[in-house]
Amino acid sequence: MRRSPLKSALLYGSVIGSLAVILFPVYWLFVTALSTTFELSGLPPSFWPENPQWWIFGKVWSERPIPRWLTNSAIAAIGSVVLSMFVSVLAGYALSRFRVRGGHSLGLFILTAKMLPATLLVIPLFALFSRLGMLGSLWTLIFAHSTLIIPFTTWMLKGYFDTIPRELEQAAMVDGCSPLGAMLRVILPVSAPGLAATALYAFVLSWADYAYARTFLVNAQSNWTANLGIATMRGEYTTDWNEISAAAVFVAIPIILIYLFLERYLVGGLTAGSEK
Repeated sequence: MRRSPLKSALLYGSVIGSLAVILFPVYWLFVTALSTTFELSGLPPSFWPENPQWWIFGKVWSERPIPRWLTNSAIAAIGSVVLSMFVSVLAGYALSRFRVRGGHSLGLFILTAKMLPATLLVIPLFALFSRLGMLGSLWTLIFAHSTLIIPFTTWMLKGYFDTIPRELEQAAMVDGCSPLGAMLRVILPVSAPGLAATALYAFVLSWADYAYARTFLVNAQSNWTANLGIATMRGEYTTDWNEISAAAVFVAIPIILIYLFLERYLVGGLTAGSEK
């Protein structure tokens, strides 16, 4: 059925409007980075600087430990993804395939844990890590981020596993696979879109964290993550917002690249779990 011109205009108009709202903060981030301090303090604001200072990116990269901050963020995020995916795959598969008493209630309890605010867990986690002598280590972030990631990723993977026919595992076990072997050799390859979408969610959640890094790593400058490092660039009396924006661009680039790499899996992985 052919769409009417009015409906097409409304559709494209809504898409363009949504993109404008979503991309304007990213555009303004670049404008802030390329503007001088004088231009940023003037009113009304300029939507493009007269003389863009492209050199600000090289200055920030050389004067600030951006590579080390990014490396620490990557270590914490990758570690959180690996730990969370290991637990979530097994837990989600068990909730999907095995029928135990209270299994549905257990799944809802796990999902409810995701609703707890991150700040609610800061104090007990700080006390625990302090007693274990782990404060200042990136391991604190890996474990702390996993407490937030695992509940949602478990529920997300459980929904995805529910869409995969059980006959695939049964056929594999007829051929001699154990239940664990059927999961590793048959189910996980088929679940690649769902795994990719879940891993991307876990990575972004860990990469964007500031509260836990500020609490657990404040006295370990060598282990500062990118978000914590950028927060320290704010001065007591004056703040160079153009330098902070330039540093924020470096922090955003890895997420953009990862999304572009996993984009083909993302949509299918996010929607498949809702199909029954």
